[in-house]
Amino acid sequence: MTRAAAQPLLADESEVEVTAIRAQGAGGQNVNKVSSAIHLRFDIPASSLPEDVKARLLALRDGRITQSGVLVIKAQQHRTRDMNRLDAFARLHELVQSVARPPRVRKPTKPTAASRLRRLEGKSRRASTKAGRERVPAE
Repeated sequence: MTRAAAQPLLADESEVEVTAIRAQGAGGQNVNKVSSAIHLRFDIPASSLPEDVKARLLALRDGRITQSGVLVIKAQQHRTRDMNRLDAFARLHELVQSVARPPRVRKPTKPTAASRLRRLEGKSRRASTKAGRERVPAE
């Protein structure tokens, strides 16, 4: 593995659009006055990520990725804007890291001779059991 491949992939902050919005849910009077939730938008096709990582990100069946390939993360778990911003970037980083390494290619294998024999013996055992259930011919 090369050194460049071992480094964690980071989405450049200049490629991310961060907007502060009002959080949903309970919170008293403060929730109506303070924009503490964060809306993070990351345009995957326009990013500086490697092409294979972009392709794997776009192939994810994730509801946060729009038709045009923009990843939208909404962070509103914490009370402060800074904590929500850190949470949104952490979730973006986690998602990018999950597809950073290409999946292992499955090597097709064949069943062993013993497993083939066990399968055939089981089939003949079931066949003889069912054959014993046949009607007796009338004489």
